[in-house]
Parts: sequence; C-alpha cells; structure tokens
Amino acid sequence: MAYPLSALLLLFSAISVAQTVSSSKENEPSFKMNPEFSISTNTGISENHTTLMAVIKMADLEDVLSSDGPFTVFAPSNVAFDNLSEFNLGSFLKPDNKKEVYSLLTHHIVAGNISASNILRQMCQGNGTASFTTVLGDELIATMDGTDIVLTDQFGNTAKITNADANQCNGVIHEIDSVFVPKKI
Repeated sequence: MAYPLSALLLLFSAISVAQTVSSSKENEPSFKMNPEFSISTNTGISENHTTLMAVIKMADLEDVLSSDGPFTVFAPSNVAFDNLSEFNLGSFLKPDNKKEVYSLLTHHIVAGNISASNILRQMCQGNGTASFTTVLGDELIATMDGTDIVLTDQFGNTAKITNADANQCNGVIHEIDSVFVPKKI
C-alpha cells in the first residue's frame, strides 16, 4: 500500500517542481543567480534579498556562506521580512541583538546541498513528510499543500518555497515566503 502513496507523491512532486519553475519565471529578474558564485555573493547582488544580506552581515556569516559548504539556505525574500509583524526589523538589526540575529539566520540554513527534487524524494520515502535539521539544531518538516512544498519549524511557523533550486557554487538557495522566527528570540 505504500507504493501508491509514493507514486501519488511523485506525481505531486512533478507538478510542484513544474509550478515552481513556471512561477519563478515571473520573479526571474530578481531571483536569477550565477551558479559560479557563492551563496553570500549571490545574495549580496540579489535585489530580492537585500534584507537577508543585512541579516547575514549582522550575524557575521558572510564568510561562512562564501566557504565551500555545501549549504541549503531557505531564503526569505524582502517581502517576507517586510511581512514580519512580531518585531521591528530595524530595531532588531542592532549590534546588541547579534546573538538573536545569528539564531534567526541559522534557523534557515541546513548543512548539505538539498535540491527540491531531494526534498520531494524524501517526502515520498517518508509517507508525505521529510525532516531536515538546521545548523542551529532545530528541525524543519517539509510537506505538500496542493502542489506547494511547505516547511514548518518546531514552533509552528510555516513557509512556502516560492522559487526553488537557485544553485550556487557552495550549495543551493530556495526562496521562501515567510521568515522562521525562533520562539527563543
């Protein structure tokens, strides 16, 4: 009986990847990244990730995200950061909050190069869910909502992957529509 579920999830996977690719064409000018550059370099030149780059710099992770890796970054867009209502991001990005900014960013990074197809394959093997541990040590759970890959953290925060598989020389970036805010912040 597990085989039909896997086959069904594989079908959803194909639809999801196709939808992600077609929806990324709408955002292509701001999401297009050079696969020969690092995560840090591409984020720094992306018009859609200026806030994320400010967070990377504040957390002193610019050099780490330029290193060999590989890393998978679930990258909130500027719009995702703008939609944060829990706190004022400008106040948050002050030197006194460096530890909290580091926690926020590392809550979005997983060691290894995990493509969207890898996520979907793991969901097929995991009866519809896949689990990933962030470099902060927290768990992200991937599930499907229709044709979308949705990530949920241990605090119940959710984010949809809106653009998948921006390959980098040291990993991959998946753009997400929300920011995971660890409850400890």
